[in-house]
Amino acid sequence: MEKKLTLGFDIYGTIIDVHEVTQLLFRRIGERAALFSQRWREKQLEYSFRRGLMRNYVDFSVCTSQALEWTDRIMNTDLHSQFKKKLMEAYGSLPAFPDAAPAIREAGLRGFRVFAFTNGPLAVMGPLLEQAGLRSMFIDLVSVDEIKSFKPDPAAYAHFLRRTSAHHTQTWLISGNPFDVTGALSAGMRAAWVRRDARSVFDPWELQPDLIVASLDQLVDGIASQV
Repeated sequence: MEKKLTLGFDIYGTIIDVHEVTQLLFRRIGERAALFSQRWREKQLEYSFRRGLMRNYVDFSVCTSQALEWTDRIMNTDLHSQFKKKLMEAYGSLPAFPDAAPAIREAGLRGFRVFAFTNGPLAVMGPLLEQAGLRSMFIDLVSVDEIKSFKPDPAAYAHFLRRTSAHHTQTWLISGNPFDVTGALSAGMRAAWVRRDARSVFDPWELQPDLIVASLDQLVDGIASQV
């Protein structure tokens, strides 16, 4: 009997819109809000990469908080501590992209084993998915916090495979983040890149996505066509 394919959905930037905080920022810093949000996100990821390499682990929310502080300093926005606290709280109530729930639901109905896979700790990501209306759609939520590392550490993808009892050749990583896609491919998994912005460019490496979709609406049929 053929094994069912396993899908691991990244959370931030894939099914949850991290740049929703731009609206909150706009009311405080105006036209600089979009750049602030972009820099914050980039520094958040950079800190997780650096800590992963140094084996100097803190949970992802600490990376997020420290990246916020760096962005405030580099952009000279002089945000009040209470507003920074409000921004961090907003990270716990970010919305899902409109295409997320239909795609995850369809994947389950089509017979795929569907999991969430995140850099964030379970105590934060579980409630985040719950308030976004997505938690019940997944068989389980897998966090790299359980091994005290971050994607794209190969150990993170090995952990996902162990936790889901999946084989790498029968497993797809779904992510809007190129670093995550190349991490999964390097670990022997298959991967789909969700290219929400047509201006985005994938890293010109020897590792390229098995599938590129402009939205999650195209995901299930795209994977099914390659089975």
